[in-house]
Amino acid sequence: MQIPFSEIRSFPFFRTRLAAEPSSTAGASVVKVIVVCFLLWGATAQISAQQPISLADANLRGADLFQQSAFTGMVLVVVRNREVMVKTYGETSPGSGRAPAANSLIRLCSISKIFTADLLMKLAAEGKVGLTDPLQNYAPPGRFVPDAADGTKISILDLATHTSGLPREVSAYPRKTPHFTFPDKDVRWNWLPNQKLISVPGKAALYSNIGFDLLGDALASAAHVSYAHLLHDRLIQPLALWDTTLSPSNEQCSRLLLGTRDQGPCTDTQPSGASGGIYSTPTDMVKLLGYLLHVPGSPAQPTNDLAVYRKPQQLTFMQGLSHAGDPTGIGLAWIQIGDPTSPSMLMEKTGGGAGFSTYIALNPKTQTGIFVAATDGKGAGRVGLFHEANNLLAAIANVPPLPPKSHPARSSRKRPAMHRRGRTKRPASHRVQ
Repeated sequence: MQIPFSEIRSFPFFRTRLAAEPSSTAGASVVKVIVVCFLLWGATAQISAQQPISLADANLRGADLFQQSAFTGMVLVVVRNREVMVKTYGETSPGSGRAPAANSLIRLCSISKIFTADLLMKLAAEGKVGLTDPLQNYAPPGRFVPDAADGTKISILDLATHTSGLPREVSAYPRKTPHFTFPDKDVRWNWLPNQKLISVPGKAALYSNIGFDLLGDALASAAHVSYAHLLHDRLIQPLALWDTTLSPSNEQCSRLLLGTRDQGPCTDTQPSGASGGIYSTPTDMVKLLGYLLHVPGSPAQPTNDLAVYRKPQQLTFMQGLSHAGDPTGIGLAWIQIGDPTSPSMLMEKTGGGAGFSTYIALNPKTQTGIFVAATDGKGAGRVGLFHEANNLLAAIANVPPLPPKSHPARSSRKRPAMHRRGRTKRPASHRVQ
């Protein structure tokens, strides 16, 4: 912090010493001493402000975040270049008295979408799929993909950027259906031909879980394997993510963190694997962060995985993409927050549902990343998980924090009303983000 010379005279100490001096010469000498002291203090404060916080301090801030929340349990993973931190807080389940561990099983929820986006870029690099390819090219035999009224087709890129014109969900979950097991492939492809698109593909952003499920189907079709096999062969095995799965074993399920709400059985989630069904652990998320941040020693990531493909000013409206901050760009599953020319810019993905809140954010310019997962608790917390995680990431990366969400009014960009056939009821207990 620098103190301008013009402001020094406003300090009470300065005024008192000047008034007490018997001569102008003495007063001048005091002024010089005080000026030097303030300049030294300002320089010291500025140097101190430029130091990144230690991972020990990051742990303390994580503990404070947890204490101000109402979560049952929470895990925090930090990767900064070659530095790694995994910390846990609270309990594995209400009243268990056991702290979560580095191998505790977590539902990643919508963070699963970044796995799908990565697989997309891998197949695109091999020429097996193109971003501008129509979804119709990968539809099951006899299945029809609807076009917009002007004839615009849904492309692979539209699905990956939530700009397909499809609704958020197929419908509300049938009662007693386990989380992330509906809709399966047959249900969604039988549903799709009867839909009237909410907007022209590529022209508006509406968060869509069903869009990512269809994207997963397209990638599986292009690779001629199931989505689960594609995920295992192209990401889980190369990164050694041995506890990352769509089909957890009984032993893995015994390590699943539990909150206060009934989150249903720990079961196979292949039907919605591309949009939200992946399970993982803090240990595996360390490896994933290292991969995403290009930490030396990690496998190479596809080019442009974190690139921006849609800009808000090019869209007529956006909905469901601002949970962690005002978007400045939409990537393949990722959301950019902050000025892209600023060191504070980050790429993030939120997740939620089935008793979990999850978040991953990267500051690519400093090779720093953070992952947080928390289980529901009783009462209401005093902090916002995503906002506080962004502030913590900024402190760890030693960059200025991002401004809070502005929620600007966009009277000229009102979201058009949904057609009745496209309207869906959000199954809030299953998928929040």
